[in-house]
Amino acid sequence: MVTRIYNLITRFTNNMRRFLMIGLITALSATVLKAQEINGKVTEKDSGEPLVNATIIIQKIRKGTVTDEKGFYSLSDIKPGNYIIEVRFVGYQTSEKHVKIEEGKSLEINFILIPETYFQEQVVVTANKLGIDRDNAPLNVTVINQHEIEQSSESNILPVISSKVPGLFVTERGVAGFGVSPGSAGKISIRGVGGGKSSFPVLLLIDGQPQFMGIFGHPIPDTYVSSDIDKVEVLKGPASVLYGTNAMGGVINLITRKQKEQGFSLKGRLMYGSFNTQKYSASAGYKTDSFSITASYNHDQTDGHRPNSDFNINNGYLKINYEINHHFTLSADVNHSIFEAYDPGSIYYENPEEYNNKSHWVDIIRTNSYFTLSNKFKKMEGGLKAYYTYGNHNLYDGWKSIDENIGLSFYQGLKLFENNLISFGLEIKKYGGKGDAASLGTLSGNWVDVNETGVYLIAQHRFFNRLTLNSGVRLENNSLFGEEWVLQFGAAFDASVNTKLKASVSKGFRSPTVRELYLFPVANAGLKPETMWNYEASLIEHFNDGKGEAELTAFLAEGENLIMVVPNTTPPPPVKNQNSGSFSHKGIELELNYMINSKFNLSASYSYLDMDTPKVSAPKHQLFIGGNYTTGKFDFSAHINRIGGLLTSVDPVAIQDYTLANAKINFRLNKNISLFLSGENLLDVEYQVQYGYPMPGITVFAGINISI
Repeated sequence: MVTRIYNLITRFTNNMRRFLMIGLITALSATVLKAQEINGKVTEKDSGEPLVNATIIIQKIRKGTVTDEKGFYSLSDIKPGNYIIEVRFVGYQTSEKHVKIEEGKSLEINFILIPETYFQEQVVVTANKLGIDRDNAPLNVTVINQHEIEQSSESNILPVISSKVPGLFVTERGVAGFGVSPGSAGKISIRGVGGGKSSFPVLLLIDGQPQFMGIFGHPIPDTYVSSDIDKVEVLKGPASVLYGTNAMGGVINLITRKQKEQGFSLKGRLMYGSFNTQKYSASAGYKTDSFSITASYNHDQTDGHRPNSDFNINNGYLKINYEINHHFTLSADVNHSIFEAYDPGSIYYENPEEYNNKSHWVDIIRTNSYFTLSNKFKKMEGGLKAYYTYGNHNLYDGWKSIDENIGLSFYQGLKLFENNLISFGLEIKKYGGKGDAASLGTLSGNWVDVNETGVYLIAQHRFFNRLTLNSGVRLENNSLFGEEWVLQFGAAFDASVNTKLKASVSKGFRSPTVRELYLFPVANAGLKPETMWNYEASLIEHFNDGKGEAELTAFLAEGENLIMVVPNTTPPPPVKNQNSGSFSHKGIELELNYMINSKFNLSASYSYLDMDTPKVSAPKHQLFIGGNYTTGKFDFSAHINRIGGLLTSVDPVAIQDYTLANAKINFRLNKNISLFLSGENLLDVEYQVQYGYPMPGITVFAGINISI
């Protein structure tokens, strides 16, 4: 009996030991698991409301989740170490926090996100190449951020800019594709300057590098893909002090994307819509502490809304950044585009059958490459940039051309003492090419170049923490017409904490293109640069604790020496390019942005343009009203564009007035996948932007976005 009791007690004791050991191990495991957990809440700054479906990512290990209906999140099974936690939500600034995860300790990390509409884009680089508060920039600058670009279903960036920037207008001729040659669209007008057949006084930049075809002097609009763009800065008014030729009417700076978060990322989009329009894009990026690389591929194709209006483009993009140390950074990028476009012809042509069977075609290859070595010190910042652009064009009528645009620029800013900035720079560029056509005579197949060198100096100082004064001068030397002096003056005054007054006077110029100087019978090698003076004043008002912003600008622009085709006094030929034109434009522009709450924001803009002589592609009235609403997993956006007094033809006189309504719905399945449906011209309006080329009626697109 005693033995049995002893054995029973022994077995009970051993089992209790096992149970206690298992319980202890389980408790310890639970403690360790709990200790290596991160949780918290994501809220909106102004209202304190929780943000639902905000994305939380631990950068180093790419582990992530989304917030629940109360804004809470939780991440577990994380090894001890140092990490960066990133939170993203549509319409808000991305937030990051550095954390150290230790074994045996749990963490609660809360995030408060700030709406990006008014805070993110206060620093702009286009106004001085170094970065300046937008309110203190001497000229009027409008910024389109990445969120606004992604809201659009456009694969090309120019229609996005045209709809959102008051005073800027881009011509279109169909559902996709601008084309080249006489039937082409994509002409850019700012405040009535530009948009014509022979003048291109609006400069397009990619990361601050000039974009224009070496022979004809204008950009090729089909090559500028929106998925490659992080944001757009539009500077209205002459910027020739900084950028030289072609910046007479203004500047559009496309700032490209780069990998921002640590680790690997992958994005893709598939879209299909009206007229068998297909759009595909994919991008990948990788980043370590000092190195990042981004690559993308885009393909668009459409049958077009008219017979013989097909369009097909393939675009590839690669960007590499390497931070040598805290002071120096290297970056290089290349963009390569191949596209085919067909001209369906004007509906007013007497022989429209001439355009049947896709007889009017263009086959274009464009390559843009850039290199930058930037430096940044406590009192000094600048960079060395080099670029090379190349084009190969083949047209149905036998025209073949090769063009180049190559340049080198050095710029540096010095902060010698508080509230002062002195910047200076040197630019060297060569542009030109050759064309093969019987009409060129002895010039056919011969290479022609133009060389330009410019130096500039800009000084800016802030007095009494309220008044900022800016002045600049540039001397440009052209291998053909000699020297051109350019001046700029600006002032910004803080009338109150929320009120800013700005004024500026600036000169701009545009050098004659190779085409205007040497090609075709209208050529004139004795042309001089076009010039323009711009006078403007702005009132900027921030209200409702920064949730809203309004900007009102009045301007007067006067140009002379414009290059026009006029009768030749000593024929042949019967007509010739001459510096014989002038203009006087004045108007007002209004921009309004308001964040109603964390889910709903509105934006509106209006511009009025009064011209001494109406210009093609320069509307008298432009009105934009748009809004975005987010609820749960849905994002809704819609906008209305009203265009009034748009002259599309001088002979015969044709004026267009129309209203367009567009809308888009986006549904987030999870943090990686979203579906969207968009509609354009929902009012089914009949209108023309390019004379003789009616735009499509209602168009619908559906697609999927994937982000990993």
